[in-house]
Amino acid sequence: MAPAPESPVPLLLLPHTGPFPPPGPWDQAQRLWWLLWCGCPGIGWQRLARLQAAFGGLDRAWQAPDQVLAQRAGFRGRLLEQVGAYRQLWGADPLGQSTIPGRLAGLGWHRRLLPGDPAWPGALTRLARPPLQLHWQGQGQLWAPLRQRQAVAVVGTRHPSRHGLAMARALGSALARAGWPVVSGLAEGIDGAVHQGCLAAGGAPVAVLGTPLERVYPRHHQTLQAQVAEAGLLITEHPPGTPVRPGHFACRNRLQVALAQAVVVVECPEQSGALHSASLAWDQGLPLWAVPADAGKLSAAGSNRLLACGASVLLDPEALVRQLGPGPLAALPALASPVDGVPSQPSGAGIAPVAPVAARPGPGAFSPQPGPLPPLAGSQRALLAAVGAGASLEQVCERLELGAAGASRALLELELLGWLRAEPGLWWSPC
Repeated sequence: MAPAPESPVPLLLLPHTGPFPPPGPWDQAQRLWWLLWCGCPGIGWQRLARLQAAFGGLDRAWQAPDQVLAQRAGFRGRLLEQVGAYRQLWGADPLGQSTIPGRLAGLGWHRRLLPGDPAWPGALTRLARPPLQLHWQGQGQLWAPLRQRQAVAVVGTRHPSRHGLAMARALGSALARAGWPVVSGLAEGIDGAVHQGCLAAGGAPVAVLGTPLERVYPRHHQTLQAQVAEAGLLITEHPPGTPVRPGHFACRNRLQVALAQAVVVVECPEQSGALHSASLAWDQGLPLWAVPADAGKLSAAGSNRLLACGASVLLDPEALVRQLGPGPLAALPALASPVDGVPSQPSGAGIAPVAPVAARPGPGAFSPQPGPLPPLAGSQRALLAAVGAGASLEQVCERLELGAAGASRALLELELLGWLRAEPGLWWSPC
């Protein structure tokens, strides 16, 4: 009797029903598999979840034949062709091949935050469309308060009135002096003004970009973007080389709101991305303030309408600070000294200054204190002991007999957890 012919498609197995994304912290292999799949054309959050559910791991999904991907993950047509070509480009064992270490190194630990990393803000994962990864530049210690939404988002129009600009600068300054990280979008108008005010007061500006980190938009914000990167944090979900599209600027609104515990709309017209941020804040039950303006100004028609819908009236930045209370950075030195060319006390009718806090002595002397720090594993405690009162990358490598890549990765982990702060010149100090 002739044996039955083998089925060309393996039998459908029961899907994996574990959580998605898998609980962290992820090791290096998990991070690299995630990043590999994120780089595949046509693969987003929902399809990653489908791969994880169908195969129980992205590494297993990589090894599955095209027919199995079609059967178990539902990949068809053009998508299946794209995935097949992408996997062929990287090879069957991309993490084990010694011929492409440089390509994999570009997907590694440095300055990327993934859903399985300890510093990842949980509110991002609960979004309707979570980011696959975040690229960042600046003070990594700021992820500690952002992880707990201990920040205030300030948004508004790109074409504000003089009163709106003055209020935005004063808000940035007042929030910074009260110890609050200030989140905005680094756009023209209100965004740029609130970042300037925050910088002038030695605060921690957090800019959520609609472009990759290497792009500056608008172009004349090049200096401002560099100042925010030095004193605070630049964040984007767009990998290097991503083409800039108008929709990217609207999509960043959801990230700004997810990093904040309160939202302030300074001034905006009826058709504005700031109203989208306000809607997201209302949906999430966050406090929402709006600054009243001349009823005849089209630039303020949207923000004035928010007041009619129930947003809290904001007349004075000092009143906002009194309602919020001290921020997570209040008891600590400011993150940066006032920026040259930016007034430390913006002027504006009805705007009262807030008492300043001490300026920091130099770059890197800041660290947040948003509650107890997470516990450390034995290897992390050893690394912290090797840093001592402060150490260079070379010294840490010598004391622990680690390579530069491994030591840099481990130091970055402790920086994101809030235990270390990065200083200029590849130097780390305890927070």
